[in-house]
Amino acid sequence: MSDEPVNSDKRKMTNVFERYLTVWVGLCILGGILLGKVAPGLATKLDGLAIFVNGAPVVSIPIAICLFFMMYPIMVKIDFASVVKAGKSGKPVFLTLFVNWAVKPFTMFAISYVFLGVIFRGLIGTDALDLVKMPFGLDLPLGETYGAGTVVLADGVKMLQVPLWRSYFAGCILLGVAPCTAMVLVWGYLAKGNDGLTLVMVAVNSLIMLVLYGVLGGFLLGVGKLPVPWQALLLSIGIYVALPLVSGYASRKWIIAAKGETWFKEKFLHVLTPVTIIALLITLVLLFSFKGEVILNNPLTILWIAIPLFIQTCLIFALGYVSAKVLKLSYRDAAPAAMIGASNHFEVAIATATMLFGLSSGAALATVVGVLIEVPLMLMLVKICLRTQSWFATDTD
Repeated sequence: MSDEPVNSDKRKMTNVFERYLTVWVGLCILGGILLGKVAPGLATKLDGLAIFVNGAPVVSIPIAICLFFMMYPIMVKIDFASVVKAGKSGKPVFLTLFVNWAVKPFTMFAISYVFLGVIFRGLIGTDALDLVKMPFGLDLPLGETYGAGTVVLADGVKMLQVPLWRSYFAGCILLGVAPCTAMVLVWGYLAKGNDGLTLVMVAVNSLIMLVLYGVLGGFLLGVGKLPVPWQALLLSIGIYVALPLVSGYASRKWIIAAKGETWFKEKFLHVLTPVTIIALLITLVLLFSFKGEVILNNPLTILWIAIPLFIQTCLIFALGYVSAKVLKLSYRDAAPAAMIGASNHFEVAIATATMLFGLSSGAALATVVGVLIEVPLMLMLVKICLRTQSWFATDTD
């Protein structure tokens, strides 16, 4: 078979935010740490602007606003009418769903537990502790244990004190149960995959996430002896997935009806494109302004979290890509099928970790590390795909 690529078109990231996302994330880390030093109370005050239920902060309003604008531009791009085409796609959609929901969450649990809970536990600190939010609706007395945590009073608010490694572990779990429905559109495009199929899989995964994200996330958190705030999990899905999904669907339908599909794609989406990443970067500044002290005291923290995430991503990509070869998929279907499993929906993971455990939690930091390694790692996998196109049958459709 020829080694020539199946497509000759050159696809590149044209958006400056997407192209240099790793650089922007790095700058946000530095900016957030600096902000934490200059104005240490700012992030705390912003996180305190919250919706309270029974005296407990449930939804941080500033973070909720940022995260809505992270999610809405993604959802408004999706034509959910394309979901009906999924049945015609057959094997690639089945492969993606199987890897995303039957394999990936459990391999993430196992890999992150082995590295964070065993191999790196002494390096993180066997006695290192983290404060996370009390599960929504739970009112336990001081000193009571809940999972691996103990109820303590911090700044007049009841919190759970958990081992720091378990907090990082929680963030990894939330990443593992969040298949990508955003940047995978970029990765599939750069890998010269089937863009139409990618959109179908994004739509299907977005709908399935409404049901399975909370179920699998709650189950795995419970197995890991971590707080299982079921009400907050459901609330986070409603706020960070369902609300932007419904808003995106409704506004897409209204705008196309009023202005036409050409104006929607060429004008509206063009203006909206950088909004997701700008909102993400603002959120990261807030997160790192709160976690700067932890990072400065233990600068290798990022590395300890990144290693299991790196291994997980490569493993899931290899599983999806090799399975696509076994199933005799064309390259244009195999590339996005493997990419959507390998990458994570870090927007939802960050949102959920922030809501469930708090802006200052190790869980929130772990989800941010997912953003930090995502771009360079996925670009590496894109290059692997492009160099191995000849492994697959050519799709001439």
